[in-house]
Amino acid sequence: MAGPGRSMVYSLLLFATVLSLLEMYRGKLASSELLTIFGGFISSLLFLVLLTFIANYQESSGIKTGWSAVVLAEIVALIAASTVHRVCVTTCFLFSAGLLYEVNKLSGMMLMKGESKGWRY
Repeated sequence: MAGPGRSMVYSLLLFATVLSLLEMYRGKLASSELLTIFGGFISSLLFLVLLTFIANYQESSGIKTGWSAVVLAEIVALIAASTVHRVCVTTCFLFSAGLLYEVNKLSGMMLMKGESKGWRY
């Protein structure tokens, strides 16, 4: 498992790559309804990667801000989605809410798994 520093660098590089590809193909993504929805999904992946970057930065620096990391990552992803098409903003928000729910559920499962291993000893 990668540490917070390495994961932070990987997520930043992935963010820059996905954002530049989104901007390169924004004309194509806005050309049809299905591709517009796909553009919103790609923008929600930007949200997930940026949220990972912010959370790893906070962990490595010892700062905990709560929901502000989620709000900041969502605002950046929605601004990136708005450069493609206005429908991408709506689909990005919906996909991001679904991804946030799944990440929260996965985090809870990993926390319970870690606590149960600690109780065995």
